[in-house]
Amino acid sequence: MSPSPERRRELLATAAEVFAAQGYDATSVRRIADAAGMLAGSLYYHFDSKDSIVEEILRGFLDELWGRYDTVLAAGHEPRETMRALVTESFREIDRHGPAVAIYQKESKALAARERFAFLAASQRKFEQTWLTTLQEGVAAGAFRADLDIRLTYRFVRDTVWVAASWYRPGGRHSPEEIAREYLAMVLDGIAQPHHP
Repeated sequence: MSPSPERRRELLATAAEVFAAQGYDATSVRRIADAAGMLAGSLYYHFDSKDSIVEEILRGFLDELWGRYDTVLAAGHEPRETMRALVTESFREIDRHGPAVAIYQKESKALAARERFAFLAASQRKFEQTWLTTLQEGVAAGAFRADLDIRLTYRFVRDTVWVAASWYRPGGRHSPEEIAREYLAMVLDGIAQPHHP
């Protein structure tokens, strides 16, 4: 009988927390099994290696993120609204997949050098292109300042959104939507075209 999808999800969630706290290299299959309350040999019934566990965690997070981003991009909003929606979806992903986001931030550079994890570099390139295009379209439409340094703005937006994974706690005082709203108020007031009477 094959393991239930629910049990597999539970194990991946536990493994993500261990990887996020301990780091990929310092985490053994035994440590993940201990955290899951099972023997290491039993964990191999579900996954063939530590690599396959972290790959499934990262692919699951990125597939969901891109599903949501692609929905936003297909909606054809004007650039300011696209940016608002992308930032909001990013904070929602941090809420849903905080440990996976932390693993992605800490480990993806080292992992992406290996062929098995080439999808990480591909996702990063797609992510960068999505944001650069949104910002360029905003400048062209007059929604964002004409003198905006697009690449620097992209790096600022990327880093300030995703670093939230290090402090955000699900179920805390603010919802992901509230955090996104406050964040966007600060960012957009800094890059929006000034309104002249």
